[in-house]
Amino acid sequence: MKVLSAEFLLSAVSVEHYPRQPMPEVAFAGRSNVGKSSLINTLLLHKGLAKTSSTPGKTQAINFFVINQRCMLVDLPGYGYAKVPQHVKASWGKMIETYLQQRAWLRAVVQIVDLRHAPTPLDQQLRDWLLHYGIEIVTVATKADKLKRSQRAKQMGAVRRVLGMAPEEPLYLFSSLNREGRQQLWSRLDELLLPPVRWAQDGSGKPVESR
Repeated sequence: MKVLSAEFLLSAVSVEHYPRQPMPEVAFAGRSNVGKSSLINTLLLHKGLAKTSSTPGKTQAINFFVINQRCMLVDLPGYGYAKVPQHVKASWGKMIETYLQQRAWLRAVVQIVDLRHAPTPLDQQLRDWLLHYGIEIVTVATKADKLKRSQRAKQMGAVRRVLGMAPEEPLYLFSSLNREGRQQLWSRLDELLLPPVRWAQDGSGKPVESR
């Protein structure tokens, strides 16, 4: 997808605050400080659109971004930061669960893990939950630039093993520093967000593109 426009739409903490525009959307989920907001900014080539922070657990609402006035990317609160109070963790968990269960326009969840570390039990729990509810998963391992090429295969194997990924299931490597993996990830997101091209005939019988 060529990003012609990208803008922050709104933040929501409950269903009644969700956008009402009928646009397909993909949500991004991952542990706190896994590079989720940086990944979104790199995808959109828009530094600072999704707010990044050196303080884990900073994102406390669901943030919606409109792309090309035709689809949305959704930044979910990060999970798993130990210093966040337990009652806040509970409210975030409920917020995310409600969104994933009730959002009719959701097409997939991009689950983000850090390539340098094995996925945590919370990562496994999220994947199991998404599989249980039949939600499409796109798995992305960030911070690929932090590892030597010789280390990547081992870490990719660890991610696949811990998450129980099928051999044919793609694992996308990504770096917000050098934009590695951006085009590959966009190719998959295009399949999910953009309707397939259909062909029809105009009044003269010539084929025309119709979506």
